[in-house]
Amino acid sequence: MGQLHNVERFSTPPEISDIESLARESYAHMPDELRDVASQIKIEVQEFPSEYMMEAMDCETPFEMLGLYQGVDRKSPTERDLSDEKDTVFLFRRPILDFWCENGEDLSQVINHVLLHEIGHYFGISDDDMEKMESRTNTLS
Repeated sequence: MGQLHNVERFSTPPEISDIESLARESYAHMPDELRDVASQIKIEVQEFPSEYMMEAMDCETPFEMLGLYQGVDRKSPTERDLSDEKDTVFLFRRPILDFWCENGEDLSQVINHVLLHEIGHYFGISDDDMEKMESRTNTLS
């Protein structure tokens, strides 16, 4: 991730709408190979993960989860999986802000990292390939 955050950009904690805006910016600058596999995803920002999400991911505290990709396994979908509902990347505002404050990294880069990794892991992209993609997108911002 890298660069230190610009504290002047926010005079109060970023709201859900601020995180949504940064996520849209990040998605727009993602490498084509990642956007191509996830062209129909929806990005939704919530304060915290739901109890269901925390149980499914075996989290003890909501601050353990910065994001979650929820959707159909496009590699081997069943007939039941072929719904019209969009796959969704959930970004969790409060855990992201805690991570941002604790680590001092640029908030846009934190969001870029979470978004890229949620999409990448879901579609089976290796950590090495995601690191390369992330370094390319961070040089654009």
